[in-house]
Amino acid sequence: MITKIVENAWAATEGISDGMTVMFGGFGLCGIPENSIAAIRKRGTKQLTCISNNAGVDGFGLGLLLETKQIKKMISSYVGENNEFEKQMISGELEVDLIPQGTLAERCKAAGAGIPAFFTPAGYGTEVAEGKEVRIFNGKPHILEHAFDASFAFVKAWKGDEAGNLIFKGTARNFNPLMAMAGRITVAEVEELVPAGSLDPNSIHIPGIFVQRIFKGEQFEKRIEQRTVRQKQTS
Repeated sequence: MITKIVENAWAATEGISDGMTVMFGGFGLCGIPENSIAAIRKRGTKQLTCISNNAGVDGFGLGLLLETKQIKKMISSYVGENNEFEKQMISGELEVDLIPQGTLAERCKAAGAGIPAFFTPAGYGTEVAEGKEVRIFNGKPHILEHAFDASFAFVKAWKGDEAGNLIFKGTARNFNPLMAMAGRITVAEVEELVPAGSLDPNSIHIPGIFVQRIFKGEQFEKRIEQRTVRQKQTS
């Protein structure tokens, strides 16, 4: 068996270069590849086009790469928690492609399945549809969307083995599995790395055939995006 284990995040991000299109898994701040993002920031790779459900927050997640002006374009669905993102978008420093969340997921899924394009009703009649082909199916207009083409996909899993098989936990299953299938080179950072054969085959969400590199993350901060607390009751 060929092991796909690399030593750390630095080794896992080898080959990423200026101007590449890169995917980052996760949902909000849940299940994001924290160690890979930190390594890319350290490498100083610039002019990146980043595909991600969200753009992180100030000082964390993809917010770290926005802070250092390493991102040229964001392709996202939800970007409402990042002041730096807002500032760069309004000033024209950052190109932004906002797309419906379902379309984002389907464009990832299409890339993983080898489907070059598809029609969807989502976004018809809005700015999302500008310049796109429209066809009528069952009396309803649909717009043409293309599969993503990303050089790298960085994902974060709960458990993985040396063959690249991955198990995601809870909300981290949003976008991580789809992006793991979609990248030309998929890099998985995991909380727990185990020998091949240790994982229950029925529990595996992404088989190792889709993963080229895997490593155990050094640390995961796991921030809460919007902290809600109950006021302490006083008698």
